[in-house]
Order: sequence, then C-alpha cells, then structure tokens
Amino acid sequence: MTTMTMAGAINAGLRAAMDRDPKVTLMGEDIGKLGGVFRVTDGLHKDFGDDRVMDSPLAESGIVGTAIGMAMRGYRPVIEIQFDGFIFPAYDQITTQLAKMHYRSRGMIQLPVVIRVPFAGGIGAVEHHSESPEALFAHTAGLRIVSPATPQDAYDLIQQSIACPDPVMFFEPKARYWDKGEVDETRVAAQLDAINGHAAGTAEMGSARVAREGQDVTLVAYGPTVRLALQAAEIAGQDGTSVEVIDLRSISPMDSDSVVKSVKRTGRAVVVHEAPTNFGSGAELSARVTEQAFFHLHAPVLRVGGFATPYPGAKFEHDYLPDVDRVLDAVDRVMQH
Repeated sequence: MTTMTMAGAINAGLRAAMDRDPKVTLMGEDIGKLGGVFRVTDGLHKDFGDDRVMDSPLAESGIVGTAIGMAMRGYRPVIEIQFDGFIFPAYDQITTQLAKMHYRSRGMIQLPVVIRVPFAGGIGAVEHHSESPEALFAHTAGLRIVSPATPQDAYDLIQQSIACPDPVMFFEPKARYWDKGEVDETRVAAQLDAINGHAAGTAEMGSARVAREGQDVTLVAYGPTVRLALQAAEIAGQDGTSVEVIDLRSISPMDSDSVVKSVKRTGRAVVVHEAPTNFGSGAELSARVTEQAFFHLHAPVLRVGGFATPYPGAKFEHDYLPDVDRVLDAVDRVMQH
C-alpha cells in the first residue's frame, strides 16, 4: 500500500497504462512539459517523450476530433479537457461522432478514447472554471461516465477506462485532487495484465461501492460529494441515525441495482451531487428507485444538489454547493416518515 493524493494516483495510473501498452498516448493543453494545470501529468512527458505526451492547441473540438482519428488507427488516446467549462466546444464531436460511431459501424469501428475532465467546484475558481456537466453526456448513449472519489478508485478507474473498448468520460473532482489515501497498486494490475491490458478488469467500472454501512437511510453520492456524504453520515450517527453511504463511481451505466438493494433494506434514500438537481443524474436515480422499490419506501426520495442557476463565481460558490447542513436536513426530513 502506498499513500497518494488523488492527482498522484491518476498520474501513477496513467504511467502504468503507458508502460503496459505502447499505443496509449496522452494529449491536451499544457499536459506536456508543464505537467498540466493541476500537475496530474507531471513527469510523464520527460519519461515518455513528445510522441506519447503531446501538448495541443487551445482547441477542444480539435483535440477530440484528433483523438477519434487516432483511435481509428489503433491508438488508445487519453485526452484532457483543461477545465470542465471549456468542454462545450467539443460537445458536437463527443456526442455525434465519438459516442455513435461504434453503433453506426455495426461494431466494425471501436473508439477507445478516454476524456479526462477536471470538474465541479470547491476551489474558488473564476467563471467557466467550475461546472458539473456530467448529466449532459450521460444522456448520450454510447458513452461511459465515471468519477472517482478516492485515490484508490482514481488509480484503478483510469486504467480500467483506458483498457475499456468504449469511449469513457473520466470526470475528476478537482477539489479532491489533494485528498490522500492508501493505494494498492497490485489490485487492478493482475486483471489488466491477464490479456495485455485490454478489456480485462473493466467490468467493475460500472459497479457502485458501499462506502459506509448503515440501516436507516441510504445516502448516494459520487465524485466530489462522497466525502461530504461520509461527513454527514458521521454526524447523523452521533444523533442515532444510521446512514449507509453508496459511492456510485459510474454515472453511466448507473448501478441502480446496488442502490435499490440498499433502499429496500433502509426504506429511505437521499441523493447528493453538485450539479443542478433539475434533470440531473439524481433525478434519474430517484426515478429508478421509486419504480423498483416503491413499496419499500417510507418517504419520497430526496435530492440535494446545485440550484437551477449558472455556476456562481468564487465569492458565492459555497452558497451554491451542497454542504453538510443541507444533506443533514434531507436526512432529517426522510427520517420523519
């Protein structure tokens, strides 16, 4: 076991994938000699060179389009969108080309592209540098959407994403880059090495995990809000409410079966994410839980998330983002039934 930050774990995962497969290449704005604005790719250009770690122009659509062409030629490109708010110029390439080409070609073309997206808030960034657009892409068939909440998951998921034959949107919670945790670097390696790094070990990508066991309420989160959910669960436990915390890990496909199994036992559910609750991933999960566990529910499924406003500037960010008080309020409300 090695103690790493989440940023360090992603770096180590990228390095392991590049060592394993010479077709894995990195591309993005400032990811080369600079090592990325968050230093996630630090040292990789020095060790792998210009041919495999490539600085790109400031052109997100061009970055994704180039990655699509590289994947069609047999490479496994991993591209970085420097900040979440600048992914929208590439939206057309991602949703109309990357997500659909495998289906349109009846399986003849595979596009194993990984798009790394530092996302969400909590760092006091300026306008357009804090967004949570995951639901926009989860609505598009053909894309996998994952988000790690711990260094261990970051290390495992980035390698599984690269090995996956499907295009993967890898949403990295930028406020958690400096969170530290223990990482077992052998856990995923054996699976991936089994068949030269491709496809093996990717089944876990779509599976949720129980981050904390409980009996009274199921609290569901992913990415940046998992730590928040655990903090709320700890406080609720001091008042006698046993809260189970589930980390979705994957937004699409969504492991609603694990959530439903938990809710059938607890009878109550609260979903937490930073994105607006309107038409969000929490709404989809709430619908699935209601459809599949209606007669087990003691209270309506509640959602805690961002508001139906543009992401505010740094000064008002903490008024917008979910906090412990808002989560505990939702837990209290479902416990009243």
